Amino acid sequence: MHFPVPARIVRAGQAEGEALVSPEPIGFLGGVDPDTGVVVEPGHPLEGECVAGRVLVFPTGKGSTVGSYTLYRLARNGAAPVAIVNAEADPVVAVGAIIAGIPMVDQVEVALIRTGDWVWVRDGEIEVRRT
Repeated sequence: MHFPVPARIVRAGQAEGEALVSPEPIGFLGGVDPDTGVVVEPGHPLEGECVAGRVLVFPTGKGSTVGSYTLYRLARNGAAPVAIVNAEADPVVAVGAIIAGIPMVDQVEVALIRTGDWVWVRDGEIEVRRT
């Protein structure tokens, strides 16, 4: 099953990959290891999961402004998500995506996407394939 999902462009670009979906906000500083891309925040629903090479889907960001730099470090270390999809863009995550060159969209009903779905992000268009 394929279906489109409307979105607003935060950082233009194109990417595709397997979705990793969190029902809770993500804080990158202290929440994601910048060397490995593994979520390390204790008790977070994605704790132990790796964001590298995946389309990271979550409601919004949280935490320190240094989280922008953490996203940049993830990209420099080859451990960043290929794209970010949010319900509401947080300025910290948006700046991080922009400086790291990660395609990002928001105003998405993130509950429509499940972990394991294949997601294409093409600027303001998202397509989801569910098997």
